[in-house]
Amino acid sequence: MDPEQLIAEFYSPGSKSHDILVEHSRQVAQKALNIAEKAAHLKPDTTFIWQAAMLHDIAIFMTDSPSLGCVGSHPYVAHGYLGRALLEEKDLAKHALVCERHVGAGITGEDIKAYGLPLPVRDMLPLTVEEKIICVADKFFSKKHGSLNKERSTGRVVNIIRRYGEENLKRFMEWLDLFGI
Repeated sequence: MDPEQLIAEFYSPGSKSHDILVEHSRQVAQKALNIAEKAAHLKPDTTFIWQAAMLHDIAIFMTDSPSLGCVGSHPYVAHGYLGRALLEEKDLAKHALVCERHVGAGITGEDIKAYGLPLPVRDMLPLTVEEKIICVADKFFSKKHGSLNKERSTGRVVNIIRRYGEENLKRFMEWLDLFGI
């Protein structure tokens, strides 16, 4: 399976949204592979990591994110579960779960209810080592203009996650420890 070929089914190559998505996804995929190398003792599937990292944000085109060249009708936070639906239609069930579970440090059903998030009420937490690696790698890169090619420091990432509560921070810190970051 060629992730960039699948991306081209939903994005016009050369469009702003395509270029941002592919650049961001390549950065996340490379970071995820670097993390996987450090965590080789956990036996992560690096082929899957590359593919799923390339596809983790595939549904951003369905969101109302003009700065990314996306003019959909959904809020940005919905891109994870929307990506799951897209990839399940393509018979990519494992890749689909990465889409849904990579947002933040994962999102619990309780958080969805407590914060009134426009998401289906269910746990969307990374469970497999590959899902956790991609979730962590994603936090080091932004799709925002001016930040696209800049990797965040670990301290900066931790401060961002801290904003979403102690449970999210604790979970994320456990992953950093697990992966030797």
